Amino acid sequence: MKPIAVVGLGLIGGSLGLDFSRLGYRVLGVARRPETVEMAMERGVVHQASTDLSLVAEADVVFLCTPIDGVVGVAQQVVPHLKPEAILTDVSSVKGSLVPDLAALWPHFIGGHPMAGKAEAGLAVAEAHLFRGRPYVLTPTEETSPQDLDTLSELVDQLEARRFICFPADHDRAVAWISHLPVMVSSSLIQACQQEPNPELLKLAQALASSGFRDTSRVGGGVPELGTLMARYNREALLSSIALYQRQLGQIRALVEVEDWDGLHHFLAQTQAARPAYIDKMDEA
Repeated sequence: MKPIAVVGLGLIGGSLGLDFSRLGYRVLGVARRPETVEMAMERGVVHQASTDLSLVAEADVVFLCTPIDGVVGVAQQVVPHLKPEAILTDVSSVKGSLVPDLAALWPHFIGGHPMAGKAEAGLAVAEAHLFRGRPYVLTPTEETSPQDLDTLSELVDQLEARRFICFPADHDRAVAWISHLPVMVSSSLIQACQQEPNPELLKLAQALASSGFRDTSRVGGGVPELGTLMARYNREALLSSIALYQRQLGQIRALVEVEDWDGLHHFLAQTQAARPAYIDKMDEA
């Protein structure tokens, strides 16, 4: 089976390592810190690990699992060590601003985005089967080799993920709606609550918060660095989605201001009918 290298042994990289090791692949891991290398070996995440990027020279497929703002720089350091036909892919949540740069560095690059995660980050919370039933998007371009795409698709399918293939720009517009906008909306909800001027009322609200608030605010309580990178690298699509969201929020405010309860009921009935198209498939996974 093809040797696989994972560069960046955090939650996603570590989980990929666990899964591919379980599937019988020889997995090589590269991390910046020696203690991460040691943990990866102790947990059986990889078969061999190092802080030296030259380790990827053995691999037929290399996954770049570093933060968005560092992936191009890491790729520049990885490329000199790659086999001529090695496939290079990433796991970044934004594709349009990265794929052209990465494809220019390596002809066998294919963008990837496994849409799975946790509120916590790091190798310590990596787990096997993290990608099972979750979307995993591949974003080839017109120059992508069909053979490379088939090879990477097969690996994704072995993770038992739900594989999708689309162009990078389409990916970014879609995830702006269902991933990046929710982070900003959820964060804004928490910040709005924090503006309550009466400390006692704020404490009461916090004490009364239950499942509805927990579900709505969850992604707003995630890793700040990730949310910032989403906005920085998917700025145009995010701004567009924020503008349309503000329009809908303004419509609700107007309905409440004029006490148009029939209009509000109609608005809420529309959202009730639309929601299953986004959620039911996740429940089935």
